[in-house]
Amino acid sequence: MMKSKRPLITKSRLVKDLKRIGLRSGQVVMLHASVKSIGWIVGGPDVVIASILDVIKPSGTLMMYISWENSTYELVKWPKKKQQAYREECPAFNPDTSRAYQEWSILTERLRSWPGACRSDHPDASFAAVGKRARWITKDHPLQYGYGPGTPLDKLCRADGKVLMLGAPLTTITLVHHAEHLADIPGKRIVRYKQPVLRKGKRIWVDIEEFDTEEEVVKWDGDDYIGMMGREFVKLGRASSGKIGKAQSHLLGARAMRDFAMRWLEKRFGR
Repeated sequence: MMKSKRPLITKSRLVKDLKRIGLRSGQVVMLHASVKSIGWIVGGPDVVIASILDVIKPSGTLMMYISWENSTYELVKWPKKKQQAYREECPAFNPDTSRAYQEWSILTERLRSWPGACRSDHPDASFAAVGKRARWITKDHPLQYGYGPGTPLDKLCRADGKVLMLGAPLTTITLVHHAEHLADIPGKRIVRYKQPVLRKGKRIWVDIEEFDTEEEVVKWDGDDYIGMMGREFVKLGRASSGKIGKAQSHLLGARAMRDFAMRWLEKRFGR
């Protein structure tokens, strides 16, 4: 068997690094993670979640944006045969059992299935959370406009939470979609799609509407503006940055990042 050339990273090292970057007991923290950038984790990927939970303690809450492995968000773009097969037989989204979208991170499914985890009942904008405020974070997730008021992202800000970019690129700050929803700018792109959900034990297809999260919410010919916002925020010294294992990481204040993104959008696209 070939041995990995990645450095060995232990749980005690992760806990130390997490504390150094500013993670504290009692915090509500939203995680974006690139596990492979951390190094060879002794005990596997689950140790990342366990380390964060050790730092924030039972009084804290860990959450992730996990979506759904079988989301039909782009159904109309699929080949006709695939569309037909999904319309006829795709199982309904079940927050208790439907698998998370693991292409974003191997940890999405790990957190969904963690003991005591709660999950929101929005099929595509689904969140999972573990900890003291997990049920509050995930409950009553609006089906329409799933990144706006009353959503897990809104509650993260209301709880004065943090966003931990653990080796994840700054282009993946999901919280910006909350800012896009709230920003006072004209011409926002709206998307409409269908998802199969359970209603009184039966599968039905529901219509969902929200501001576009696949592309920029307004016409924009520049680089990915989420990444631009993230880099500007960090450059201004608004984030705590450092290495967690071998992964360059950033800890952002959720409200501060949301408000920064709103101002950024309104300055460029406002009326």
